[in-house]
Amino acid sequence: MAITMSFGKGLLILLLTLVATLAISQAETVVVGGSEGWRYGYNYTDWALKHGPFFLNDTLVFRYPPPNDTVKPHSVYLLPNLYSFLTCDFKAATLVAPPNQGGGDGFSYTLSRVRPNYFASREGNGDDCTKGLMKFAAIPLYRPPFP
Repeated sequence: MAITMSFGKGLLILLLTLVATLAISQAETVVVGGSEGWRYGYNYTDWALKHGPFFLNDTLVFRYPPPNDTVKPHSVYLLPNLYSFLTCDFKAATLVAPPNQGGGDGFSYTLSRVRPNYFASREGNGDDCTKGLMKFAAIPLYRPPFP
């Protein structure tokens, strides 16, 4: 009887480990905006709705050119809550990618916790954010264990 219970517990632990490994190994890398990248005038809320859902441990890549004489700066902020996101209130926001970090391979942000992540650009006084464009929410879900 004790051997059967030990075997059952061992099998359960093995299965849970396998499921967790599969879920982590299936994490995806998603370029925010796709071929558009992170730029002014693009509706990222619509993009996120069309390209979601996002899952735990997925990585979002923000690509944007570094600022110069002809390119306005871009940035990526993480807003702390839904109210800040809806009103584009950056007072308690965290800068996660400054204007010079989006070039080349871009800036990567991994969705490592199951909680809402509110992203927005503050550049240009947050004009694109207040117009509802350069912002989106990513709320990662647990990935189903099997496709």
